[in-house]
Amino acid sequence: MSETVQIIIEGKEYEFPVVEGSEQEKAIDISKLRAQTGYITLDYGFKNTGSTKSAITYLDGENGILRYRGYSIEELAEKASFLEVAFLLIYGELPNKKQLDYFQESITQHTLVHENMKRFFEAFPQGAHPMGMLSSMISSLSTFYPESQNPNRSVVDIEKTIHRLIAKLPTLASQAYKHNMGHPTVYPSNDLSYCGNFLKMMFSLPTEPYEVDSVVERALNKLLILHADHEQNCSTSTVRVVGSSQANLYSSVSAGIAALWGPLHGGANQAVIEMLESIREDGGDLQKWIDKAKDKNDSFRLMGFGHRVYKNFDPRARIIKKAADEVLEQLGVDDPVLDIAKQLEQVALNDSYFVERGLYPNVDFYSGIIYRALNIPTDMFTVMFALGRLPGWIAQWKEMVENREPIGRPRQVFTGSKERSFVVLADRD
Repeated sequence: MSETVQIIIEGKEYEFPVVEGSEQEKAIDISKLRAQTGYITLDYGFKNTGSTKSAITYLDGENGILRYRGYSIEELAEKASFLEVAFLLIYGELPNKKQLDYFQESITQHTLVHENMKRFFEAFPQGAHPMGMLSSMISSLSTFYPESQNPNRSVVDIEKTIHRLIAKLPTLASQAYKHNMGHPTVYPSNDLSYCGNFLKMMFSLPTEPYEVDSVVERALNKLLILHADHEQNCSTSTVRVVGSSQANLYSSVSAGIAALWGPLHGGANQAVIEMLESIREDGGDLQKWIDKAKDKNDSFRLMGFGHRVYKNFDPRARIIKKAADEVLEQLGVDDPVLDIAKQLEQVALNDSYFVERGLYPNVDFYSGIIYRALNIPTDMFTVMFALGRLPGWIAQWKEMVENREPIGRPRQVFTGSKERSFVVLADRD
């Protein structure tokens, strides 16, 4: 017999089914709650509400577990390429050699963007935030490919849209960076890997061609994998809700980029560097700031420590810490801000105050260190996040479309004025 729960409202008992996921997660299916009772649930921020069933990502924050399609994040970061992980998320299984070769070749064929898009960049003021530019450019792609505007087209058409988006996002991201630097656009080098090509487009100059460093390339590959999906977070939910209106994939991802832009979501690693710079500008007295963080009456909080979802440790942080150490060693970076970061890391890992409260360095702390070491400006950090998160957004949009999920339409509890009569201006005192 299937498990159910009973809810008693105004003396009347109602029964609702219990749904169990593949990892024994349990949920009460209240899909018919309003129809049967006239009531709705109130759940600020949807913290206790499951908006969908999904087979893409499993996250257990209490035990520090993150898996894509059943594969642990530790194994994928160690053994896979970013495009292998993208294929896994989007299509459900790891590709064989033939599938991966086709996937990589198809993406390589679509890395260029229409030359008319240069005019869009020229219209942005120098110094425009790259996330604003990127969101606009991704949305505008649908106007260059009008056939993509119908999400119910053939599987072949949808696949082409997916491949175009994965191919063009690095090109557009690097062009946003070049625009703000006042540098000429660097076109894709399709003989390089996905990560290598992006690094070359970012850092090549007419007089100084960029040589891709294998240590940096591997670190970026890991970073993108670690950010590729993270269950039903703010930006992912945004992509699914926008897509549920049958908006095209470009527009849905553009909305996801806008959601990620918010400092409470994608801007955490930028906040880490800004905090470290503030400590340096204050004289570099780290103990002063540690004491402020411990003082419950002080509003200061350490950025990049602990995580709202992971209660004991962030499994991604353990992986990227090693990559950060390798990058710093390889590049021989001499930066007082990064010196403060390393000192702060040691305090957090060994001070009982931080250990007992689970305030460990998280993935945002280490990714901020890597981007700083690579001379990537802080306002580009969230763009790097979007580059990694793209396959997850695509996979979530694709799953939502294939499951024919209804349009997202939350309810509300109205707290405004009751019906009242209009008063003409002359009588309003």
